Amino acid sequence: MPGSLQPLDVGLQIPYHFRCPVSLELMTDPVIVVTGQTYDRSSIESWIATGNTTCPVTRLPLTDHTLTPNHTLRRLIQNWCVANRSYGVERIPTPKQPADPSVVQSLLKQISSVSNSRLSRLSAVRRLRTLVRDSEKNRLLISSQNACQILLDVLFSDTSRNSSELTHELLSILSVLPFSESECFFISSGIDRVSYLIFLLSHSSIDVRVNTAALIEIVIAGTSSSELRAEISSYDEIFDGVIGILDYPLSYPRALKVGIKALFALCIVKQHRHKAVEAGAVEALIDRLPDFEKCDAERALATIELLCRIPEGCAAFASHALTVPLLVKVILKISDRATEYAAGALLSLCSAVERLQDQAVDAGVLTQLLLLVQSDCTERAKRKAQTLLKLLKNSWPENYVMKSEYFACSDVVPF
Repeated sequence: MPGSLQPLDVGLQIPYHFRCPVSLELMTDPVIVVTGQTYDRSSIESWIATGNTTCPVTRLPLTDHTLTPNHTLRRLIQNWCVANRSYGVERIPTPKQPADPSVVQSLLKQISSVSNSRLSRLSAVRRLRTLVRDSEKNRLLISSQNACQILLDVLFSDTSRNSSELTHELLSILSVLPFSESECFFISSGIDRVSYLIFLLSHSSIDVRVNTAALIEIVIAGTSSSELRAEISSYDEIFDGVIGILDYPLSYPRALKVGIKALFALCIVKQHRHKAVEAGAVEALIDRLPDFEKCDAERALATIELLCRIPEGCAAFASHALTVPLLVKVILKISDRATEYAAGALLSLCSAVERLQDQAVDAGVLTQLLLLVQSDCTERAKRKAQTLLKLLKNSWPENYVMKSEYFACSDVVPF
């Protein structure tokens, strides 16, 4: 319940009929099922989602999964919370009602009708955006109504590069909806459509640029054709736009998250990785690496490892003074995956540029690698660490192996 009563030893009891029969917790969004029983919405939805077909209390079949809000009970619960606020009980938040399929269909029809005024269509898009932002369940429901294709048709109906407020609102919705493969193909197979998105990457609004980059990442990830993915990543401007988002000077966490996802998707295509290097990806990745959250840091390190596999990328990372110290520092600090990518990047760099071997040793890589081969990380990470240790044998400080307690416990054969 909101406002835990556990620390308050005052004997306050939640009325029995305010508790959900499934979770036994105070209900925050009571709903009535077809049998007449009331449950908390999240509890009964989880019950149904796990394959149960009967009412938990009556055991009667749930012939209809319609959930009707119990407004009367919710008001009673809210009044009880207010009356007991002196005991630390907080008001329950107003629940957001799930989207109604008929309302979604009506909004989509209003948006797609060219006979409607631009203001009317814009109003409908904004109402739809509110529903999209409310919950993941809403996003799935809206997608099931063929919303992506309808909105894409509207977005690309006029690619004269006169971006409007309607375009911006459409992008904000499309950037968070799940796409089917056919919808990704619709975009990736159209040169005009891809060109229009690349044009929007240079928009003056950072929100438009971020939403566009998110849409591009969705399309690349959802397109099965390697030829089409290569075609999208063949544009120099697309790398400029995505890296520009990563370099955005103000604090904007979503820009970092979307930017690195899009850059990684583009760098999966091997033949165009050099374009990322030419657009400044190396500086952006190294400079922003400390700012990424865990999942994004993993993706950033994976991108670094990919770029280190091409000569241009390896040379650019080698010339950046912070590359090796940062890669050494993140080993065993973020996650197993991050460690594996960092070790792989260091292996590529130290194999290609001999002077970096001494730099890695000076940064403390030996201790990190010896700990790594004894850890529970992935086998691939251990193999990379063992290979890197052997590569660095000429850079080991004198008597370092003899003094190391880690070495005797590791799987690495002394050399």
